[in-house]
Amino acid sequence: MYIRYYEEKDFETINYLNKKEGWSHLAQNPEQTKTAWKNSNAGFVAVEEEEVIGYLRGMTDTTVTLFVCEMVVAEEYRGKGIGRELLTYARSEFPETRSDVLATTTSRDFYEKNGFRPFYGFRK
Repeated sequence: MYIRYYEEKDFETINYLNKKEGWSHLAQNPEQTKTAWKNSNAGFVAVEEEEVIGYLRGMTDTTVTLFVCEMVVAEEYRGKGIGRELLTYARSEFPETRSDVLATTTSRDFYEKNGFRPFYGFRK
């Protein structure tokens, strides 16, 4: 498994992951979602055998804040540290920044286990 920057060819799989995750607004509005990816300066994909198995999309000013908008790992790859690696990779690309994350009630434990603290979101 390796992590790299998002490329437009990744979008079809990203939209499929959104649909599988139940993120209907993203999945049902592919042109808007694709534009969001195009305008995001912190988009990374986790790849296994040339297949996208997870992603992190964010925005950053490169010096103060890295805001993680979405992050998902395909269900069959969860529990293998891929989400942690995506966060680590993003932070390594923008080491001066703090990380702010949108989370759900189901992802709260994951972020807390990875050193984030709650505020009106999560911050590291």
